[in-house]
Amino acid sequence: MKVKYIVYTLLIAGVGALVFYRISENKKQKMDAAGGGGKDGKKPPMAVNGVVVAPQEFANTLSLSGSIEANEQIEVHSEVSGIAEKIFFTEGAKVSKGQVLVKINDIELRAQAGQAKTRQTLAAENERRARLLLQKEAISQEEYDIASADYKTALAQTELINAQIGKTSIRAPFSGTIGLRNISPGTYVTPTTLITNLVNSSQIKITFSVPEKYASQMKVNSVITFTVSGSNETFQAKVYALEPSVEVTTRTLKVRAIAENAQGKLLPGTFANVILPLDEVKDAFVIPTEAIVPVQGGKKVFVVRNGQAQEATVETGTRTDKDIVVLSGLKAGDTVLTTGVLTLKKETPVKVSLTKKAK
Repeated sequence: MKVKYIVYTLLIAGVGALVFYRISENKKQKMDAAGGGGKDGKKPPMAVNGVVVAPQEFANTLSLSGSIEANEQIEVHSEVSGIAEKIFFTEGAKVSKGQVLVKINDIELRAQAGQAKTRQTLAAENERRARLLLQKEAISQEEYDIASADYKTALAQTELINAQIGKTSIRAPFSGTIGLRNISPGTYVTPTTLITNLVNSSQIKITFSVPEKYASQMKVNSVITFTVSGSNETFQAKVYALEPSVEVTTRTLKVRAIAENAQGKLLPGTFANVILPLDEVKDAFVIPTEAIVPVQGGKKVFVVRNGQAQEATVETGTRTDKDIVVLSGLKAGDTVLTTGVLTLKKETPVKVSLTKKAK
């Protein structure tokens, strides 16, 4: 019986010793993790990276999405209804201004023109005779006026039919590239029938919208650069027109630029990534974006003073992929921390490794 009590006592003592050991180890690990293992119980400095702030010139640019449009582009329709007698263009070919694209059968119109010409000749003769009789006072002024009006009506009718005959020859209004045709010889076309498309893309237009905060910086003849998907080439365009007002729903100003496209590398309908140069900022403080810490009501950064991290509330401006302009809150010579900013606290001891200055 005594042996049983001895065994229980030893087991209880062993479990207690094990629990005490684990508690001691956990406490030690927590102290080490908190940095309490330095000399004299002081917290060792945290290793961080930083940059020294210095005023520099900042080329402010804005990246926007735009769309490429042809300089001129139309859908070709007939102004009169009739049978497409002849088609004079080849799909995808170049055509010149004034070139006949399609000829609509005009046999009925020509017959009407013959009738109108006969009526015009008769009316002209009646007007001539009436004028002679009026001079001899053989008829009244009213009778002559009626004969004169009949002649003018017949003349106008002839001109109207000739104008309709002219519309049966569908001509290119400008030089460009013809698209795919949607009719064949013998097709009955009406003014709603789409015959083909005509595009002039020797120059292209780029339309994009600028946020209203930058609207005052937009000027006619400003040069922009842009790229398109699938090409590493950078193209240039010149701004030639601005909308007179900001669009209320989007709070943006629509801008249009024009670029040369003699080699046909730019296709209408594609998207363009527009790089818009804005006013250059002199003596700007530029820091890496990773140094910024968003806080309630603004933004802050950590700067080094007397070997410790201190908070500085900043106001920022333009942001690029890597850098951001600081408008206030920093001064020249400040060392801004760029790593560990999410875990840093005020007055934390730090050991700073300076990196290359932000550009």
